[in-house]
Amino acid sequence: MKLALVTAFPPSKVTLNEYGYHLAKNFAQKTEVEELILITDHTEEKKEIDFETPNCKVTVKDSWSFNSYKNVFSIYKSLNETKPDAILFNLQFMKFGDKKIPAALGLFLPLIFKLKGIPTIVLLHNILETVDLGNAGFTENKILQKVFNSIGAMLTKVILQADAVALTIGKYVELIKSKYKVENVIQIPHGSFETPPEPNFDLPEGPKKIMSFGKFGTYKKVEILIEAVEKLRKTTDQELEIVIAGTDSPNTPGYLATMMQKYEHVENLTFTGYVAEEDVPTIFRESAVVVFPYTSTTGSSGVLHQAGSYGKAVVMPNLGDLALLVEEEGYTGEFFRPDNVDSLAHSLERIIENDLYRRRLGMINYDAACSLPMETITQMYLEEFKKIEERKLNFEYVNIG
Repeated sequence: MKLALVTAFPPSKVTLNEYGYHLAKNFAQKTEVEELILITDHTEEKKEIDFETPNCKVTVKDSWSFNSYKNVFSIYKSLNETKPDAILFNLQFMKFGDKKIPAALGLFLPLIFKLKGIPTIVLLHNILETVDLGNAGFTENKILQKVFNSIGAMLTKVILQADAVALTIGKYVELIKSKYKVENVIQIPHGSFETPPEPNFDLPEGPKKIMSFGKFGTYKKVEILIEAVEKLRKTTDQELEIVIAGTDSPNTPGYLATMMQKYEHVENLTFTGYVAEEDVPTIFRESAVVVFPYTSTTGSSGVLHQAGSYGKAVVMPNLGDLALLVEEEGYTGEFFRPDNVDSLAHSLERIIENDLYRRRLGMINYDAACSLPMETITQMYLEEFKKIEERKLNFEYVNIG
């Protein structure tokens, strides 16, 4: 099979680039995949193809740019040139831009290639039905929110024209099937990027690192984390370090620079900036606890799956997709009330002051991560492509008959 993967890809800063990397890495190991065609966004540096490809040719086509109005044409051209047997789109609603028209135009691509007869699956990481548009940085205006929800419903109908749409959470599959009266929506879990050997649950010497990882500024706010740790420092004799690992959300440029200035008086506070793929394991392994300072969620959490892979205790709000992952996939952690500094400080204290409890949470999360490695997830996509091909053949056979 010649499989095309339309995705952002490291060293890109566009959302889902890391997930795209791990999809590619695992597809390249599959004997069924003779050639993997990466339809990626333009980057100045070369793509990070640092994984083994035993029997698979990997072709990289830098084909699109964030917020470009030409993406539909450039991606269409690249796919026409490479002639894949199947296409997987690694998408969320703002994948191709944070400007409304480029973002929307890119979502028509799965329909276009389905009409060309190429088996097409969309992996959709979020659904607008569960997104708080204000917290996610879209708009606080209630009238505009209604407009965006209407446009979002229209775009969802467009995406649902693909042969199959994969969602990572079971309850969202039920919601979309019920609302849009479709049957081509399936659940394929997010999966864990890496399943390393059972981690060492001991911590390195030095301050206990309380880490948050992601793109910050919309519904991911570092203020509550910094202030909770400052409060905790007054009641514990533990030495603590705060690590903010990641960059600004595209919707809030300059946010972290503002936070660095606001909290420059805080001791042991580190802003790492962009974390390269090869540095991600170190960031997680050195952390005592991973915190999710979220006010809402917009899709299945890759960071929670990563934390599980490295056997980490987590502190998170009991809301949205995080709550569903706890329910459906077996992750666990300490929970706090969103936007409540005292609640977060108390949850952190329970882990920081109790090493046996920290270890137990990490072990549970590691077991949850091991149950769904990316190797299994990519095989599920290949099986779904086989089903699509079989349905097409049966349809042609019936029509001929």
